[in-house]
This record gives sequence, C-alpha cells and structure tokens, in this order.
Amino acid sequence: MLRIRKAFPVACKHVCGVDCVTSSGEGYYKTVKMPKIKAEKKSRQHQEVKSQGIMFNTGIGQHILKNPLVVNGIIEKAALRPTDVVLEVGPGTGNMTVKLLEKAKKVVACELDTRLVAELQKRVQCTPLQTKLQILIGDVLKTELPFFDVCVANLPYQISSPFVFKLLLHRPFFRCAVLMFQREFAMRLVAKPGDKLYCRLSINTQLLSRVDHLMKVGKNNFRPPPKVESSVVRIEPKNPPPPINFQEWDGLVRITFVRKNKTLSAAFKSAAVEQLLEKNYKIHCSLHNIDVPQDFSISAKIENVLQEAGFSEKRARSMDIDDFMVLLHAFNSAGIHFS
Repeated sequence: MLRIRKAFPVACKHVCGVDCVTSSGEGYYKTVKMPKIKAEKKSRQHQEVKSQGIMFNTGIGQHILKNPLVVNGIIEKAALRPTDVVLEVGPGTGNMTVKLLEKAKKVVACELDTRLVAELQKRVQCTPLQTKLQILIGDVLKTELPFFDVCVANLPYQISSPFVFKLLLHRPFFRCAVLMFQREFAMRLVAKPGDKLYCRLSINTQLLSRVDHLMKVGKNNFRPPPKVESSVVRIEPKNPPPPINFQEWDGLVRITFVRKNKTLSAAFKSAAVEQLLEKNYKIHCSLHNIDVPQDFSISAKIENVLQEAGFSEKRARSMDIDDFMVLLHAFNSAGIHFS
C-alpha cells in the first residue's frame, strides 16, 4: 500500500490517475493500491523436468515412459535371450535402455534428439553397460537398420505406420518386435474382417506378420503425458513370407479399401482406377504380344473378372487375406495388374 500526501489547495492528478481538488490548505492523505505481481505457477511436472534440465519436445513425439512396471512388462514380453541384439527406437533418457542392456548382448539405440543422446551416454558412462550400447543419431525412417533379433520401441506416434512397414520389409528377418502405439492405431493392427477398425493397415500387417495386442497403457505413465491412450503390440514376421508380389497386393488392397463399405463392383468403377488398370493391361499385352481389340472396354473386363471370381457383390470390410489372394490371382490371370 502506498500513501501520497498533498498539502496545497490546487487541482492535481494522483498516481492513480484520478483528478482531485482541495479547498483548504490542510494536507490530506490518499491511499493508492499498487498492482500485485502474480507468482509464477509451477506444476509438479515442470519441477521434475526443470530438475533434469530437459524440456521434452512433444511436437516430435517425446513422451518418456516413466512407469518401471510398464517398462518391465514390455521387456518380459520381448522374451530376450543373452545372445540377442536389440534395436530400440526412441530410447529417451534411457529408462528402458538400461534394463535392456542388462539382459541382452547388445543394444542399438536410434535417437533423433542430440540432447537425449547426451543424457543416455551420461547414464551408462563408466559402467560395464557402456560397451554394450551403440547409438545411431538421426531419423529412424531414413536410417539403414542394422542386424537385430528383437525390436523394442516407444515410438513417436506420427511415424507408426511407415515404421511398421519398414520393419516388416527389413532383411534379414528379426524374431519379434514389441512396440508402443497410440491405442486406436494398435487396435487397427489387430482388427479382423467385419470389425469397425478393419482397414488396409490391418490386412497388410497381418499378411506379413502375426500381430497380438499385449497391454493397455494409460497416458499418466508418460512424462509429459500424451493426449491419447496407448497400447503395446507384439509383431512376429512370417518367415518365410507369403509367395506374393507385395506391390501388386497393396495396389489391389488400396483400391478396395478407399470405400470399404462399397461393393467391389462399385469400387472399381472410379475413372482414375479404370484409367490406371487400362494402362497396365495394355503394357501387359504389349510385353506378351497380345492384340488389344478396337472395341476393348476395361470396365467390362473388370466386371467380368469380378463376376467369374464371385466377388462382384462382396465388400472389402468383410474380406480376409485368402479372399484377397483369390481375387488378385483372378485379376493377374486376366492380364490386369496393379503395379
């Protein structure tokens, strides 16, 4: 509180901005309230992060798994052997890395943020674990993956889909991957024909691997907590893989799942789809010295294949892997290709 004394009978302006006039020569006091300075609010999370000296960048998916029970559960589900080489994507500050190093022969950790790389190196420095850790700095999608037996990852959720297919197309084969995903993405991976979430991702992943949902993980198990719930999934690649051209397969699946509730007859009537398949058919005919009739219609050709194979009225949402294999074989036998 501030008191201001005035001792002259004239008009004046106080520091509070109010004009006043006194008619007597006697002084008077005016009490003025000074503005309060608000104390900075500090959350528990802010204090923890500040004490570590690291501000996590949620824009690139930095949500550090802090619950040791969840970390132990993931490592247990990976069924590590003492001879295993483990690929860990997104090691963060090393909560899981240290426990992986205790169980495996070697851990290759791929991290984008150099601040977290320094934190991880500091954590194992001058310990017996230091020689077992190799760190790859950079974007995992642009990095050539080394040989590994098991992959364990708390992934930035925005790279989930491309990373899954990078893994599944990786050679030589690995034994399994235990991965943390956004809950909805994880449920898409394991969805079956007829499920609401069944989609192109579901059937492509299940073509190349066996997928199991292991556990749900609440958002409060992370620091800072993400906006969505998470799940852990185990992926085991099929070895040997199915004898199929994946580009051809994915081309067919992509067309049918654009509108998965439509009949296949309707799905193939798109002008862009017909144009693509007609071009591919003419290339096929050219390579095999087959004459294309003047009155050739790709629409009629497609409809004929669907009718003969018995798929004209079927919908992608209810078709399984075997159905798509039969359909792809029918199209390829008629000279229609998707890649």
